[in-house]
Amino acid sequence: MSYLRGFLPWIALAIVSTLGWQWGALAGLVLGATMLIRARKAGLAADALILECSTVAFFTALTIFAFARPDSGLKDYVGALALSWLAVTAWTTLAVGRPFTTGIARRQAPPEVWDTYAFRHINVVITRAWSIAFTLSAAAMVVVVSAGLGVVAALAAQFAGFVLPALFTAWYPGWARSRLAPAAHRA
Repeated sequence: MSYLRGFLPWIALAIVSTLGWQWGALAGLVLGATMLIRARKAGLAADALILECSTVAFFTALTIFAFARPDSGLKDYVGALALSWLAVTAWTTLAVGRPFTTGIARRQAPPEVWDTYAFRHINVVITRAWSIAFTLSAAAMVVVVSAGLGVVAALAAQFAGFVLPALFTAWYPGWARSRLAPAAHRA
């Protein structure tokens, strides 16, 4: 589950924001920037770091705004905003044909499978699952905040937006490979 590391800044935002949204934004920025710098020093190409680059861009803007306007009403919707940003990032990578999960999967898969139909298909499906989860969780967060359902409901909505697609990501590749392999032999 090493792919979850990329979401640590977002999880930190959800947790640390209970102490103040500007501190959650700053924690996300520090974690995101540290992870991006380490990944680049480790030799990972920029195209394999789509999520990390998007994370740093979001948290830079959010941190600046949150410290400049700590009393902004946007603070109540920071969870929905963060999930919306992730949804836009994920959907955009699908639209341009470069699912964000591909770079993460390449860190774990041998290079000889990177150009296979199965590898590409699995990453499209997994990225689509994350895109849907982020979109639905963002909408749920708007409902939670608008209805005043509280911190527990907000954390539950955010948690579901990460845990459900993470479980799917852990399960789906093995299942898909077992279904796609027989089809490849028939072709």
